[in-house]
Amino acid sequence: MSAPNVSLYRQRQGVGIVRPTSADQVGRILLACAGKPGLAGVQAVCTGRNWGLGSSEAVQDRTIRLDLSRMDAIREIDEEHGWAIVEPGATQLQLAKHLAGSRRMLNVTASSGHSSVLGNALDRGVGLRRQRTDDLIGLEVVLPDGEQIRVGWWPNADRSNSRNPMGLGPALLPLFTQSNLGVVTAGVVALLPRPERQCVMRLAFRKERLADAVDELRRWYANGLVDGVLKIYDTTSTESYGGRAGEHLVFLCLSGTVHRVEALAGVVEEEARDSGLFTETTRLESVERDDGDYVTRVVESAFGGDPSWNEHMLRSALGTDADSADEKGGGWRFFLPFIHFNGESIERALALLDQVWRETGIRPGSTVNALNADVIDLVVSFRFPRDKDWAAKADRALDRTYELFAAAGFYAYRLDIDHSEWYEKLMPDGARSLVKRLKQLLDPQGVIAAGRYA
Repeated sequence: MSAPNVSLYRQRQGVGIVRPTSADQVGRILLACAGKPGLAGVQAVCTGRNWGLGSSEAVQDRTIRLDLSRMDAIREIDEEHGWAIVEPGATQLQLAKHLAGSRRMLNVTASSGHSSVLGNALDRGVGLRRQRTDDLIGLEVVLPDGEQIRVGWWPNADRSNSRNPMGLGPALLPLFTQSNLGVVTAGVVALLPRPERQCVMRLAFRKERLADAVDELRRWYANGLVDGVLKIYDTTSTESYGGRAGEHLVFLCLSGTVHRVEALAGVVEEEARDSGLFTETTRLESVERDDGDYVTRVVESAFGGDPSWNEHMLRSALGTDADSADEKGGGWRFFLPFIHFNGESIERALALLDQVWRETGIRPGSTVNALNADVIDLVVSFRFPRDKDWAAKADRALDRTYELFAAAGFYAYRLDIDHSEWYEKLMPDGARSLVKRLKQLLDPQGVIAAGRYA
């Protein structure tokens, strides 16, 4: 079931791959592709490790892949003011290693350490501390006509200006997230203060207590008992990622001064005990580290800006390492909606996933990423063997999930390559019309391909 010749996506007929090493080369490539007959455009890829959403595959046929992985420099790090300038090929493991032992850390994701810092942020991914768009301070962009610009904030030589990502007037930086209006060749990324102390806590509850447990966790979040993103893994996801089985697992982070963290940990333990909802409340600093529970190790390390354990979870999910995941790894699909942070919404969403399982034979897993006291990023994963029949089942399951969740008002905030048409369905007409006008203004020859969001 691991035949490398089995494609897990509909095959696109590409034109070729180019691998520039500088912004100047990117500009020359875009100019050379302008107006070429039979060419659907240029598709920019940072490292191509967008697993579950299409990896480096294009949405359209006849597309040139602009592979930016060779542009992997970390141009500058400013610990004092909390930022780094990185290129698209720079990975979160690469930047995290530079920051190890310093007073700053990166807001990392639970994905592979070999994934792009900028690529994930530009696709509006979610880290362990907050949404990755909150990490973007400034962008260096090559426009379709080859012009190089900078939007947001960029450091002056004398460092006298304090950062201001929104700038003056209409904010331009967000235009280049989930965008085909230009090619990002570098970005200024915010670095978080490394807390004096961090304590990650693991709680467990039974499935039948789901709604009450979620509402209780929301109360904690709303009252300042949680730092960063609160995570809940269901039993399917826990088993898929190499964690322990049997119950829903909650991971929450407490950070700050030693006294603050100790006080909050005691409060959380008392609240959990008084609620009667949780079967376990554990401070992970007291857990044996060689227990084979990769989910726990990954989450604990990633909260502290260290993605070095992430590869263990990747191997558990895909059966191989990052470099061979597309060629030899097991199947993976993702569906990523925002939903309300309350027990009723979570129960409704999981009931829809059970319906998908009954209808298609593919059992989805789900991970809750609570971004604040109101909004959850629900990561729905479909894991399946590397087999054409199973891939077809997974496609049907993903189709059905889009349909059921949209009908319930749970809209996707990131799309995969086979569901780019949902951009038209979910974006308001007026906003979609404005984006088309901007595209016509900046890229009248369609040099940059449509992609997943156009």
